[in-house]
Amino acid sequence: MRIHSFAGGVHPRETLGGKRVTGAAPVVDAMPPATVAIALSQHVGAPCRPLVKPGDTVLMGQKVGEPTGLGAPVHSPVSGTVKGIKQRTLASGVRVDCVIIENDGRDSPCSPLNALRDPLNADIPELLAAVREAGLVGLGGAAFPTHVKLSPPKDKKIEYLLINGAECEPYLTGDHRMMVEKPQDVIDGARIAARILGAEHVKIGVERNKPDAISALKAHAGKYAEVCRLRAKYPQGGEKQLIRALTGRRAPSGGLPMDVGCVVLNVSTAAQLAVSLRTGMPLISRVVTVTGLVKKPCNLRVRVGTDIGSVIEQAGGALPGADRVILGGPMMGTGAYNLNTPVMKATGGVLLLGAEKPPRETSCIRCASCVRACPMGLMPLNIYALGKTQRFAEAAAREHALDCMECGACAYGCPAKLPLVHMIRVVKRAVKGKRG
Repeated sequence: MRIHSFAGGVHPRETLGGKRVTGAAPVVDAMPPATVAIALSQHVGAPCRPLVKPGDTVLMGQKVGEPTGLGAPVHSPVSGTVKGIKQRTLASGVRVDCVIIENDGRDSPCSPLNALRDPLNADIPELLAAVREAGLVGLGGAAFPTHVKLSPPKDKKIEYLLINGAECEPYLTGDHRMMVEKPQDVIDGARIAARILGAEHVKIGVERNKPDAISALKAHAGKYAEVCRLRAKYPQGGEKQLIRALTGRRAPSGGLPMDVGCVVLNVSTAAQLAVSLRTGMPLISRVVTVTGLVKKPCNLRVRVGTDIGSVIEQAGGALPGADRVILGGPMMGTGAYNLNTPVMKATGGVLLLGAEKPPRETSCIRCASCVRACPMGLMPLNIYALGKTQRFAEAAAREHALDCMECGACAYGCPAKLPLVHMIRVVKRAVKGKRG
């Protein structure tokens, strides 16, 4: 098989066993928590308005939040009693309203669940409505509402549906296990999404260091999808990088995948789409890789709203020396403020790492390692220099700073240890703030 790739990128070094530890670990259901905190803002778009009030009895799968604009509804992952609507601090540092539900331990399902008898042959409007009601968002970390992604403008003809199975972020293996354990769900979800979009071609990209996933998908893909091997490189799973690798097309600066006839879905999103439409149960749980300095690294299927402290306990607890908790992977993940932070729909990993001495920053030596690593073809050193002198508009206009995907590839290999990504984020926020 041909090996597909893109220009730029890095291959980060993994310690503590990396993906090898959990890559072969089957997904296990986590113990249901005594209390869940369902954030009303866990998607791209406006926060949801609560549909329940303290004292209400709710059922598993019941909608408890409705978006007020762009967004996706949120549902209760347990049956029980609403104890209140309180604020919690997310890993981003933002405080959001959460519906606090005390679990009664019965998992009494909401009825009716509105399952589709034959999702592969249902009407398109019915499918889109069901995807929206299921609260589906991108499970690869972006959390963009899936029903919106599957509803491109009529003038945007979609030729390719690309299923992202790269999982290039170090340590994370939830998508890997999904492809190995639930390949039929991945294929069925891809078929449903392709039907909604009218896409003629379905390609599933999997890094070649996951041969078991490639074999499992090929055994179920049949004529419905082409399984493609990708070079093991970060950020192979970026939308624009995957499009470039699998189709040869290049999304324009400031543009979207649909501008070049493509839509990209994560493998776990595709699998959840199939499961939700087939069973009627909305997105109330997800696979989370718990790894790093924990006693029993594992892949857990965790109810949305579970405190990450509970998740760590179910992995045996932290090992001596654990100093930081990162939600996601080490390249694009975010440090958690406290162990009461709830698992969100987009939380793919809980990573515990040890303390590190802050890197000693020196002067740029113009080695261009950041330029070679940048998967977007940018000049990170130039953006950094303009940002330091607060020439934000020039960085955006001349150096296309807004095209940065904040993957961290530039900073990873910088011998001067410059905070390149941090400065680029400052530039982007300053520019967007003025435009807003």
